[in-house]
Amino acid sequence: MMADRLAAEPSLQDELDDARAELGRARSALRELSKVGMALMSERDARRLFDLILTQARALTASDAGSLYLVENDEGVPVLHFLHSQNDTLPGLPSLTFKLPLDDRSIAGYVATTGEPLLLPDVYELPEELPFSFNKEVFDRRCGYRAKSMLVVPMVDHKDRVVGVLQLINRKIDLGATIRTEDDASRWVLPYTGREIDVVSSIAGQAAVSIENGRLYQDIENLFAGFIKAAVTAIDRRDPTTAGHSVRVTELTCDLASLIDARDEGPFANVRFSNEDMRQLRYAGLLHDFGKVGVPEEVLVKARKLPPVRRAQVEGRFALIRKTLEADAAVARAEAAAGEHGPRDPADRHPADRRAADRHAADRHAAVGARLAAIDARLAGQLDTLSRYWAAVQAADVPRLAGEEAMHVLEEIAGMTYVDAAGTERPYLTPQELHYLSIPQGNLDAEERRQIEAHVVHSYDFLLNIPWTEDALTASDRPYKEAMTVESALDVLRAEAEAGQLDADVVALFIESGVYRKVLERDWREF
Repeated sequence: MMADRLAAEPSLQDELDDARAELGRARSALRELSKVGMALMSERDARRLFDLILTQARALTASDAGSLYLVENDEGVPVLHFLHSQNDTLPGLPSLTFKLPLDDRSIAGYVATTGEPLLLPDVYELPEELPFSFNKEVFDRRCGYRAKSMLVVPMVDHKDRVVGVLQLINRKIDLGATIRTEDDASRWVLPYTGREIDVVSSIAGQAAVSIENGRLYQDIENLFAGFIKAAVTAIDRRDPTTAGHSVRVTELTCDLASLIDARDEGPFANVRFSNEDMRQLRYAGLLHDFGKVGVPEEVLVKARKLPPVRRAQVEGRFALIRKTLEADAAVARAEAAAGEHGPRDPADRHPADRRAADRHAADRHAAVGARLAAIDARLAGQLDTLSRYWAAVQAADVPRLAGEEAMHVLEEIAGMTYVDAAGTERPYLTPQELHYLSIPQGNLDAEERRQIEAHVVHSYDFLLNIPWTEDALTASDRPYKEAMTVESALDVLRAEAEAGQLDADVVALFIESGVYRKVLERDWREF
């Protein structure tokens, strides 16, 4: 009898073996939890983070399905937002999202409000005194599933706040089993135990911290995005004629990068852009002109060759010259008219004398008329020349290639002088004005071009290592040149590619794909 009892009782060796096995499982779980923690802490993409949380929690508990809820604020009302789910039995289910009231009338709401894990052996057999229930019609009957055991754990952050709920369904004996019917559930499903509560609670805690980190990271992203938007808005306000330029550059760059990323053959077969790469491209595109904040206003918005103040001075001077010529002519006319009238003839003069006086008066009148006509003709010629000069100045002020003949006319104008009200002789054009009007191409002289080009240096100083590009050839709202046709702009790109200034493969893809049409057909504010 004693021998039989001793044989029936577990031996010390058996207990030791069981303890070792449990220790091995615990060590394995710790290793897995450590890996899960590192993976969760390194993931920044919210959708991938949610997927990772469910995948790891299900893997460590052999769960068939799982769902994740987050506590959110919906217009001042706290709610539970169903964000993500996984189901091995029904892998093709569409992604759903919905919101529940944050109260104890739902299973997830109960856990979120109490902050305690909930272990349910069979959700079809819940005690009536519980405030919540399980509606099998909502999912099981509709989708052909049988939920049985359930473990629901709150995700509590470092401030002891419930930020979400992790819900696991159907702990399975065989990971390959599908749970569609009552028989499937009876055969394959096990209840969750205290061990699973400990494991999932650990994952839920790490997940809560990761979610909070993700939210903080997103807040930083939003802050940076807000800064970028403010910076682009500031640039647009300084130079309204280029409004939308940075947005168009960004759209073209990112669309082209997406095309390159999708290529499986050709020169871009091995080129790939990660989400982080695309984010950096977007930031770079939006901020590539940020350095314009360091460019003087009069240079940044300069539309013609003459700076606005100098153009106003030249225009005012030509108006003054016109008035001066007209005034000089008026004085000459008055002097000529004054010479027409001689001394008054006495009434008792002999008739013959009076006839002679009348002939002299007629001669003087004719002479004065001739002088007045000459004055008018000279004034008309002077005004005609002045109009021709002003037209030449206006034509030279337009940013385009200056011909040799136009340069000769400008030099002729600069050599002309007039006398101002103080009696000082002044030139029609000052040397500095002639300098600007003689710019051979474009509307900037060497110093102004240096200041404009310096915005790249300013951008680099502000935002190290963020590249910038040019894309202004077809901007129809620029006042200093007419919009270049699309084909002409593409010809420029081809020429620069042939000259080695641009990547020929990228230019070819840009043109062949027609990706540029997007910014031509839509307003930049829609992007």
